[in-house]
Amino acid sequence: MRSAKSRGIWLGINLLTAFLAAFVIGRFEVVLDQIVALAILMPVVASMGGIAGSQTLTVVIRGLALGQLAGNNIKWLYNKELWVGMSNGLVWALVVGLISHLWFGDAMITLVITLAIFINMSLANVSGVLIPLVLKKLQIDPALSGAVILTTVTDVVGFCPSWGSRR
Repeated sequence: MRSAKSRGIWLGINLLTAFLAAFVIGRFEVVLDQIVALAILMPVVASMGGIAGSQTLTVVIRGLALGQLAGNNIKWLYNKELWVGMSNGLVWALVVGLISHLWFGDAMITLVITLAIFINMSLANVSGVLIPLVLKKLQIDPALSGAVILTTVTDVVGFCPSWGSRR
């Protein structure tokens, strides 16, 4: 019962953060009506960031659980994950950019989605390191709560490509 309660709290928080992501999308309804391609591709951006961040989050939580993260390890891990996020972000941004260009044939959509993938995946890896470390300092179990916060970060960042286009 205690496990169900502690997980249930974070499921409730996840529901609230999902509505936050929906709110962000809703603020750009006019743009999305005009640019259907963004509506189609925005979940791809959020998903790629979510998976990249989840991989990092898992590595960090495992390191915390095994007592492998302390002192200089944290700075090294942060730098490593920033590099990994940017490297994978660049590769997958180019892949998604190429697919979106072939699919929609619009250079501006291609540019926006390519940049969004790169930024989201880079930020996801950084968040995957920082979130569990901050939660641990706050004495909150990062294994239960980290994914909720990470998902919010990657969804909101992933749904931001149209922010600059809003009229």
